[in-house]
Amino acid sequence: MTIHQDWDKAEAAELTALAAPKMTWFVGDGHGFAQDREHMPLSKRLFDISLALALLVPLSIVMVVVAAVLLLVQGRPIFYAAPRMRSADRTFTHLKFRTMLRQDGDFGVTGAHKHWRITPLGRFLRRSRIDELPQLFNILKGDMSFVGPRPTIREYVERYPSIYAQVLKNRPGVTGLATLIYHRHEDRVLARCKSAKATELAYARRCLPTKLKLDLIYQRNRSMSLDLWVLWQTLRVVIYKDERPKRHGRR
Repeated sequence: MTIHQDWDKAEAAELTALAAPKMTWFVGDGHGFAQDREHMPLSKRLFDISLALALLVPLSIVMVVVAAVLLLVQGRPIFYAAPRMRSADRTFTHLKFRTMLRQDGDFGVTGAHKHWRITPLGRFLRRSRIDELPQLFNILKGDMSFVGPRPTIREYVERYPSIYAQVLKNRPGVTGLATLIYHRHEDRVLARCKSAKATELAYARRCLPTKLKLDLIYQRNRSMSLDLWVLWQTLRVVIYKDERPKRHGRR
């Protein structure tokens, strides 16, 4: 699922008419949350840097090859670069390999009405998650972590400020609890949407509340052991196409 950076071209009346996720049962309870606006434990940051550098050694060759093939087959731009929120008030440029045909005036969540724009090469890159390799540079720069909430756009943060004030105490992640548990179901929901409006309504009313609840659960229970479990389960999904994460046992 990709959210494009020109969301601001959407009709304001349609966006403001969407109901906010009903999560007052979770928001406002400060127990277990970091007290500062954004906090990343030093151990988590050192782990991110070490793993990103270790992966860049073998994967840099893969990225060079993919970039060359994309340039030959699809032309420029090679990368899909879009502003996303690092915290409740800070943006960063989110990098991925481009997997869709460009279209002026495009905005919103990717549903079935945009599937025709995903190139054959782009489908392979998405299925294999190779399109997400450039995010290693986002991690090294400190804008992202390996595990955390998926990067979101400013409009959602401004629409649900109290929720995202808690969610974005974690830096955005390449994968996360919500991504691991809900990604496949979200794809199935959005695959049935035949228009931009239907896609946005389905995402805002059906997908986003569940994803944010999972992000808040991660925020409350975050630990290195949980991060390692999420990374391992994500690897299993990518390699073995196993959609059922194994239970994370408390120690």
